[in-house]
Amino acid sequence: MLYLAFITSLFASIFLTASLKMLSFFKFIQWNPIGFSKKYQFFEGSHPFINWLFLAVVIFVVNLIIYLIMQYVQNVPPFITSLVIGGLFAIIAEWIIYDLPAELSSFKKLSIPFIVMVVITARFIIETASFHYQAHLERNRLPYKESVIK
Repeated sequence: MLYLAFITSLFASIFLTASLKMLSFFKFIQWNPIGFSKKYQFFEGSHPFINWLFLAVVIFVVNLIIYLIMQYVQNVPPFITSLVIGGLFAIIAEWIIYDLPAELSSFKKLSIPFIVMVVITARFIIETASFHYQAHLERNRLPYKESVIK
């Protein structure tokens, strides 16, 4: 099961990092995804590829943690869970990046494409975790009742 968590988190982090690069390139987001290197002085003089690689590793770790936690959530449909968790994570991330005040007018500054990409990634992770956990539970279940004589 850990292998599936690793592979799923790896592909989700590659997808989200590439999506952030595309959103930044086409100016769908007004902030720089690797702007943390200047703000917090991480890898300040290094090549931008190193900053993107560090961002991908951080996204991978977050995805892995979400996968490992969400595989045990069975009572809530994965669609609702991914919508809530992905949406909240994206809104909180942009709220911190923009340093917005707690007002209703601040919602106009949030990037809809960024929120959609995070929700898509969350849906992929949570749906995969839920499916594989269910498949693992039903792996040894017999297709007939145990009281039936064969």
